[in-house]
Amino acid sequence: MAERGRPRGFDRDVALRRAMELFWRHGYEGVSMADLTAAMGIAAPSLYAAFGSKEALFREAIDLYRATDGAATRRALDCERTARGAIEAMLRDNADAFTDPGLPHGCFVILGAVNTAPEHEGVRAHLLDLHREACGLILRRLEQGAAAGEFPPGADLGPLAGFYSTVLAGLSIKARDGTGPDTRMPLARPRVRPGQECLPVYVRPAARAPVRWAVPNPRARCATAGTCS
Repeated sequence: MAERGRPRGFDRDVALRRAMELFWRHGYEGVSMADLTAAMGIAAPSLYAAFGSKEALFREAIDLYRATDGAATRRALDCERTARGAIEAMLRDNADAFTDPGLPHGCFVILGAVNTAPEHEGVRAHLLDLHREACGLILRRLEQGAAAGEFPPGADLGPLAGFYSTVLAGLSIKARDGTGPDTRMPLARPRVRPGQECLPVYVRPAARAPVRWAVPNPRARCATAGTCS
């Protein structure tokens, strides 16, 4: 908050965006207060007055990321008409977002959780909660697909949601390592044989019999496709 009676001498939104990209690129511990003030173009007293603390600034930066550059998962799961289409769009759109040449590579949330030391457990726990929340969104979308008859009866969807959450984490780490599109896209669009695209094998918990879920490749998007791309 700006000091009473004095206008703030900087654009808070611009400063937050710069902090977000700095934290995204270097992690919470990799960014010092000197780094932040230099990137944001403000003095330390102004930073504390506007954001409260480094951790509070980091949490705001995470919120901004999830609402902007990190919104691909929620958009895909909300907009696609089938669970299969939603999963494919989620992987494809995140693979593209994770390697955008104009931004830090990888997922801010996933990489931040991996690279946060135990002494900042509050930060790490917050990021892990957000990662679990994303897995919950995947599971909810799969359950909606099951209710619509997209899965065989008795499908165990929890492990399948966990699998795709793990794939997203892997795509993020591969992107940060410099993996290019030729490697990235086969990961995002798995195949069981040439010409047939499907979701991977899952196992019924009772009979332990592997069942493939192979469905058509619908490309229809939701009615708000203009805002969901």
